[in-house]
Amino acid sequence: MRFARQNGGRRGGTALEAAMLLPMLFVLLIGMVEVARVTYVYYMLQKSLYQLARFAGTQQGVNFCDDADPILVAAKNLAVTGTADGSNDPLIRNLSVDMIQVRIERYNPETEELAVCDCSITGCDAASGGGAPDFIVVTIPDGFPYTIAIPPSIVQEFLLRPQIRVPFGGTS
Repeated sequence: MRFARQNGGRRGGTALEAAMLLPMLFVLLIGMVEVARVTYVYYMLQKSLYQLARFAGTQQGVNFCDDADPILVAAKNLAVTGTADGSNDPLIRNLSVDMIQVRIERYNPETEELAVCDCSITGCDAASGGGAPDFIVVTIPDGFPYTIAIPPSIVQEFLLRPQIRVPFGGTS
């Protein structure tokens, strides 16, 4: 009888320990799932911006100084919806063409740094006779809002700010 009481007490202690640890394990599991979701969304944003930069960077006659340039508009639509005309739903929920910024950079050999290429004849304005840029930078400057929700009550929104820089391979 004494042996039976000792085993019964141990089973109760194990159940109590499990009841205390299971909520923490549940929160850790949900937290890992949320980290995976954030990583996935950030990767998808980077991939979309990279596709935009590669598409725009390999085209002929792109005017990067004009946001209404048909090639830039098509590239942004392609990155957001997967179609050049923007007829499909966004590939990433809540991502819009207005969030994306395309800028051009040129290497300055004097300072040995990259600088934003100005839109002038001496800069990168193709319509005015400017030269080709060295790099295309695509970013979401105001950030992509993402909300994390971990039960029971932790809800936080933060901004993802992916940025892609690719060499320019086309002609202006």
